Amino acid sequence: MNQVNQQERLPRSMPTRQLKVGKWNESLRASDVNQIWLELHRIVSSHPLVRASKRAGFLVEEGKHNAYTDLTQELFVALLSKERFQHYLDTGMTDAEVEAEISQIELTNMLTAELRKRYPESYRLARRISTLIQTSSNFKRFDNIGHPEIHRRLADRLYGLADWREDKMRRDVAEMDERVKSVSFLHRDTRMVGCTGDAQIVISNVELEKLIVRVFKAVDSPVDVRSLRSFVMSRLPIMDIHLVPVGGSGDSDDEERVHFEIPDHRETPEEDFLRHEAEDAAAGSVDRFMNSLNKSVRGKAKQFDRMVSVLWHCYLVSEGGTQLEVAEMLGVSDSLISDYRKRIETNLQALSFEGVNEARQFEKALKKRIREMITVQKESVTV
Repeated sequence: MNQVNQQERLPRSMPTRQLKVGKWNESLRASDVNQIWLELHRIVSSHPLVRASKRAGFLVEEGKHNAYTDLTQELFVALLSKERFQHYLDTGMTDAEVEAEISQIELTNMLTAELRKRYPESYRLARRISTLIQTSSNFKRFDNIGHPEIHRRLADRLYGLADWREDKMRRDVAEMDERVKSVSFLHRDTRMVGCTGDAQIVISNVELEKLIVRVFKAVDSPVDVRSLRSFVMSRLPIMDIHLVPVGGSGDSDDEERVHFEIPDHRETPEEDFLRHEAEDAAAGSVDRFMNSLNKSVRGKAKQFDRMVSVLWHCYLVSEGGTQLEVAEMLGVSDSLISDYRKRIETNLQALSFEGVNEARQFEKALKKRIREMITVQKESVTV
């Protein structure tokens, strides 16, 4: 059914006239693989969507292989796996019919499927924009006025606002590109849609139609569908994540490609051992430091708790307050806070560390220890 629908749709947007038709029946009956491949390569090389995809950077040439060559090989394998070659012989299709099906259906389906996979949001929004301008009463076609029977690919058709005069002046694309920048950039609609609920709306159809109208008013000119889609999507937060394979040694026969490896930032076993050793050493330094503070107040619990509070508010938290504020908080004099600070700094200076990492580990362990002690003090006061 999808294939039939595609056959019905494509002739409106793809040219049916071929400059050359290959001798498909002759090549298929003789199983001339080389000739079949050459005919497929000819179709790929001349296909308008393939050329447009290459210009847009969708087809990437890897190594020594031409993008057309890679795509031809994919098309050949796809037709072979679906037994289309045998189908063409069994149904008695003419050379022109075989050529048309491969070009307008098989190759087009392959390309659109790849675009839909690599750029899902851009592809989906481009389809929605095309549908809206063809179905909404707010827009009308300008390139076939007086000649409604004229045939033109959808991307090349001119559309504008329905209330514009038929002889509306058309502006240059570069000028329209500057004018469309005056249209505000829309916020992303993060509601989830789809049968599996794994796609975001980005923009509702009602808002999308309003955006198209604003774009037309900004450019003040009939616009071809291809340019219009570009203008509208430039005002939307589209996020198409394209995964690109990273080449490593041995994965390509391109001798000129620069080989590299992605750095591994995880800890090595040696770094993990040294980190744990530094943490253990820091914990031991905290024990010695706390013991020395306790001795400086002769083991008196009340004074020691007060010194721990001074250490926390004056040294270990960024929003602990000034010395006067800490004194008021603890209900003691400013001079007593100053005395405690001198004792703390004296004991800190007595410590010796071999490196910055060890000092950081000490600070981290000390902050954890003091936070636990402050929590215990608060709980005891509450009780």
